Amino acid sequence: MGKHVAYYESPIGWLQITGTNEGIERVDVVERCGEQKENVPTCFMRCIEELEQYFQKKRTSFSVPLRLTGTPFQMRVWEALQTIPYGQTVSYAHIAKQIGNPKAVRAVGNAVGNNPVTIIVPCHRVVRTGGKLGGYAWGVEMKTWLLKHETR
Repeated sequence: MGKHVAYYESPIGWLQITGTNEGIERVDVVERCGEQKENVPTCFMRCIEELEQYFQKKRTSFSVPLRLTGTPFQMRVWEALQTIPYGQTVSYAHIAKQIGNPKAVRAVGNAVGNNPVTIIVPCHRVVRTGGKLGGYAWGVEMKTWLLKHETR
């Protein structure tokens, strides 16, 4: 089962989509488009289509198949992230409580920071208690842009 890579030019820059025929494994911001293969799997085309709809404000959640690899704890956190409504934010503490581990706020932060499919699994919607943004793998400016995009 080979790895595939596709690129999508979004309003926030080039997104590199990586995965297999079974699903998407990573979405990363990259400086430029790499070599585009012609025979990308159907799920990649669907992912690009859904990202396009998201940026056009025509999609609020994603249905593209994912192929995530992580610890059981990370998987629970990433599942919880997918329940955060479009245009809303929750705290790291809220996610910790939601997964039944209220004292694991820092561990939740680490799992959020290791989310390999940001935007699709909306880790940008998690903020610190009190509303401060906190960190983001793609930088706070990108997190701010995504949150504003969802509330405009």
